[in-house]
Amino acid sequence: MSETDESFNQIQQHRERIDEIDQKLVALLNERAKHSLAIRALKPGAHMGLYDPKREEEIFERIYRYNDGPMYNDNLREIYEGILKVMKEMPSL
Repeated sequence: MSETDESFNQIQQHRERIDEIDQKLVALLNERAKHSLAIRALKPGAHMGLYDPKREEEIFERIYRYNDGPMYNDNLREIYEGILKVMKEMPSL
């Protein structure tokens, strides 16, 4: 097998693994969304506002602690800012 063929095969293996990870990420994001929607429904009864900037900062600090790289904390924050924005804008069920 040539080096080109071996490289191509390795690329395909990595892509297959990425596809598997993406499937898991979608399932986890949907699970997270269900919990976010449940919390949103409970907040009025707890006399809490819908937006909690302190909680968001706690989330960012927590994900930084989870991070072993190679992604930078700033990269994770950017991703999570997008996730949190989508969660806030999701219509209630």
